[in-house]
Amino acid sequence: MRYRPIGKTRPEIKVSEIGFGCWTMGGPNWSLATGRPVGWGDVNEDEILEGIKVGLDAGVNHWDNADVYGNGRAERMLRDVFGKLGVKRDEQVISTKTGHFRGTAEHAYEPHHIRHQCEQSLRNLGTDHIDIYYFHHGDYGEHLEEAAGVMRELVAEGKVRAVGQSAYSDEDFERAIPVLKPDVLQSWGNMLKDNFICPGSRVQALMDEYGCGFVAFAPLGKGLLLGKFDASKPPIFEPGDVRAQMEDFTKEGLTELAPKIERLKARFGDSVEELASAACRFVLAHPNVVSVIPGFRNAKQARCNVRAGEDEPMDVQTVDLCRAIFAPEKAVV
Repeated sequence: MRYRPIGKTRPEIKVSEIGFGCWTMGGPNWSLATGRPVGWGDVNEDEILEGIKVGLDAGVNHWDNADVYGNGRAERMLRDVFGKLGVKRDEQVISTKTGHFRGTAEHAYEPHHIRHQCEQSLRNLGTDHIDIYYFHHGDYGEHLEEAAGVMRELVAEGKVRAVGQSAYSDEDFERAIPVLKPDVLQSWGNMLKDNFICPGSRVQALMDEYGCGFVAFAPLGKGLLLGKFDASKPPIFEPGDVRAQMEDFTKEGLTELAPKIERLKARFGDSVEELASAACRFVLAHPNVVSVIPGFRNAKQARCNVRAGEDEPMDVQTVDLCRAIFAPEKAVV
């Protein structure tokens, strides 16, 4: 496993190139605002434990969580599994986020609510500090300045080591970064959708200017890049699984994707492990990317995730080949 600093502003915090995303650990969930699915199929804690063991044995030290993942369930599960395995806290980099769960607050970025959620996450995770604390989205309303102020206070108090900003548009990153001055950014990054990490992007320019690193979620395209889904038998997901509402997983979406996956298989091999490795190494080959955080449900998926940490980094020519396969049309993931 290779390790990278999270950004130029906090070079002492180094994360494994392959981190583990904990969204799946929260299981099924629905948005309190819209009622739409925002979770995954249910998980078994014993299987999660075996998956985490695989990650630890491979050198994974980066665990990405959020208050909204199962509304605290994923944070508590990570705490409990680490306790059962005797994991040393100071050897791990734990991140979590706030912003999508507003509870009874009018807005999730009200200062009191941010503090409340930070304290609850500390309790859920069983720790006295959060290594990377992200604002989970860029819709601050009128609260950007005061939210940034609270985050700086949490750092000064030792409850947060590094500040992160997750967002889903160039405009939100451009609005938040000059005020918040985060150490690291997070959003999607994969062969299907590389708009933030591709050379010359607006977010790359921001990272160069402010010294931020980039953590990429969905490097496997929520499983689409693994060739697991058959267009003739589209998957039926459990209630509460976010993928159930995505057109990418319909017969039409999978039919359109199929020839591109075949080209990947011809270049990298047709096993899930080989395709997972290629997908993660593609993302890691981009400037300022410090870690990818694929999700997992069990030891088998965890082994697929860590394969990229064992293989050689992807060269520029192969990155260009992968980008050409999916250009010019990009799926929405």
